[in-house]
Amino acid sequence: QVQLVESGGGWVQPGGSLRLSCAASGFTFSTAAMSWYRQRPGQVREFVASSFNGGRSTNYENSVKGRFTISRDNASNTVYLQMNSLNFEDAAVYYCNAQTISDHDYWGKGTLVTVSS
Repeated sequence: QVQLVESGGGWVQPGGSLRLSCAASGFTFSTAAMSWYRQRPGQVREFVASSFNGGRSTNYENSVKGRFTISRDNASNTVYLQMNSLNFEDAAVYYCNAQTISDHDYWGKGTLVTVSS
């Protein structure tokens, strides 16, 4: 049974930092592309960052480049999203996504990030 469990969300002031984690199980993590998406209230889910090729390659949405860093630990089947210099537009539910080499697509239930002064 595949599970993706996000954690680390919470409240932060503008300019602050948070680190999200996603613990994965039930599939071969090391070969999967692991990504973070987010969904703001009333908006569609959007891509944030991706780690693929076992972590050797990453990709970011333009607005988070230089502020967010995706990383992964293939030994513990965990992917992280370090978020720095957070602003109001970063407030959203953040979702972990796994895409396996057999083209299966899995989602976590999300973790809420609130940015407020």
